[in-house]
Amino acid sequence: MHARAAPSLEAHASRADEPRWRAHDLLRIARPTARLTSGADAPDWLRAAFARTPFVVVRRAPAPSGFVAVGVRGATRAQRFGTWVPVADIDAAYSPEDLVASEPTGERRTLPAFVALALLRDARSALQDFAWGPTGSAGFELAAHTATVSTSSDLDLLIRTPERCDAPAIRALVDVLANASTHAQTRIDAQLDTPAGGVALAELAAGKPRVLARAVDGARVVTDPWGLQ
Repeated sequence: MHARAAPSLEAHASRADEPRWRAHDLLRIARPTARLTSGADAPDWLRAAFARTPFVVVRRAPAPSGFVAVGVRGATRAQRFGTWVPVADIDAAYSPEDLVASEPTGERRTLPAFVALALLRDARSALQDFAWGPTGSAGFELAAHTATVSTSSDLDLLIRTPERCDAPAIRALVDVLANASTHAQTRIDAQLDTPAGGVALAELAAGKPRVLARAVDGARVVTDPWGLQ
């Protein structure tokens, strides 16, 4: 993702790790074009993207007080742009778990990613022990009401795991996602939101001694996402 220069991060400025908004939350911006589409580093497609839908996704990156680090998605996978928006310009916010009960419109319900989401939402399984929800293209479409998911889209999920998940719990999550993936005929990519940051469920399930955790201050390899070693 291309990122423009950040607003000033002076030593005396507090970081805006806003507790109201976390990575993967979707924000509707009230006045996007005036503040975000100007500047030499703004890509040509940015204005059209905001004309299409004024939504951005919170990303894991530092931000100065009064701003939130966000990503903008354009019409193609190559069109991704990282920037910062003023807190005052945020009109509404949707977390992944807010979107679990949302339904796509009409025939779009038959798209594999949405079929998988419906299976997971309606199933009585290990997933129901956690706060969770869709991210990526499925989450964006459900929040912005703009067609984003295609027939080849994966279903991306975020699962909140503030407390330690042991090996049986990890295996149970893998099994329920694999079952939904098989029935919907699409890939499901899940990330656990741990105290160390975002960790891929697949890495934990593989039993690796160290896993990659993505946090606000960058990615790092840890031995225990809940112990922060």
